[in-house]
Amino acid sequence: MKLVRALLVLGRVSNLPSIWSNCLCGWLIGIGYVGIDTVVDWTMLFCLCIGATAIYLGGMYLNDACDVVFDRNFRKERPIPSGAISESSVWKIGIGLLAAGVGLLSLQGGTTALLSLALFNCVLVYNFLHKKIEWSPVLIAICRFLLILVGASFAYVTTNPEDSFFAHQNSGRATWTALVLGSYIVGLSWLAKVESEPGVVRYWPCLLLFLPMLLAFLVNPGEADRKDALYVSAILGLWVIRCMRYTFWGEKRDIGKTVGGLLAGISLVDLLAVPLVTTELAAIFLGCFLLSLLAQRWVPAT
Repeated sequence: MKLVRALLVLGRVSNLPSIWSNCLCGWLIGIGYVGIDTVVDWTMLFCLCIGATAIYLGGMYLNDACDVVFDRNFRKERPIPSGAISESSVWKIGIGLLAAGVGLLSLQGGTTALLSLALFNCVLVYNFLHKKIEWSPVLIAICRFLLILVGASFAYVTTNPEDSFFAHQNSGRATWTALVLGSYIVGLSWLAKVESEPGVVRYWPCLLLFLPMLLAFLVNPGEADRKDALYVSAILGLWVIRCMRYTFWGEKRDIGKTVGGLLAGISLVDLLAVPLVTTELAAIFLGCFLLSLLAQRWVPAT
């Protein structure tokens, strides 16, 4: 049981729902989702989620393997310093999961394979450098940026096997969506960096957390669609403010609680990025949000 707990903590599995919502968001953009008449290939979407899950878990395992010296000095409760699992086992599992994930996502070939390899390399660069550079939040944001593009390309090639994704107009929207999500990730990652490396909490990165609301109005041109976007934007905005109060306005600063809540909020950002979404699909995004919050009760998000 101790080993199972260690594996879950190493993988930070409470964040997996946000990975799945990223995949769904990218997928819907990639197929040019236009509402209830659009057919979703759930089998291929499941394959996309499996590949992304393997890459995420592999990256998280390598994160602890690369940080083992830091953790032995400052975070002795982590699985490797506490003796719950050996460092060599974590390296092997992490590399194996990364290879499996990239292999699965690369089966589509072409643009999807190149984007998957770029994601793989970005994960490696982040894990080896994030303790050594000030702008490491940008690297983790690029990982999420690439995941959206991988999802969109994976979906597009599924329905258009002879075409290149970046030759289609959906690639532009996917890129803008990925950029806005990346900005949100930079904002929360800067807070997470202060949690593990104590210092001054800057306000300016938090402004990036509100950019998704601007995107929602740009991708929802119709009056009815903008009304729905306004509702979801209000939910996201209130959630961001609620999370930030644990860091900026609480009696005792709790950056971990702020970051955990913001990580769960990624699913709300994904929902905002997809116009004309049906009630059923909206329920999936909201379900990912709630599942992430629920999972954080047992497995820390950071």
